[in-house]
Amino acid sequence: MLVFLLRIIGTTSGLAILAVVLPYESMNTIHLWLGMGELPQAPIVGYLARTLSAFYALYGSLLWFLSFDTVRYRSVIRYVGYVTSGFGLILIGIDWVEGMPRYWKLAEGPIAIVYGILLLLSSKQAEE
Repeated sequence: MLVFLLRIIGTTSGLAILAVVLPYESMNTIHLWLGMGELPQAPIVGYLARTLSAFYALYGSLLWFLSFDTVRYRSVIRYVGYVTSGFGLILIGIDWVEGMPRYWKLAEGPIAIVYGILLLLSSKQAEE
């Protein structure tokens, strides 16, 4: 179960690599489709979208790496579980402060928290 979770979460996060090279017009189309209006054209917007996507892809590749030796990396997997849940809490705060759409607020942070908890529980279960 732990290997499965690491690879599913890793694959999902890794898909963000596609957004690193996504043309601005496509990003804008997605932004409009999500109901958030026109995507600002300031350089910082593209920079943040692309670097965050690259970071998610890096996170995904880390999870895949850890999945190949869950015994050896158990302490790292636990750490990742805790920080992923903590990151989810931070995302909830950011989403509310920044006025993200309701569906976003109810999904992004809570999903990260659940992922983190599942990693912790699966890591504990694999140990027994």
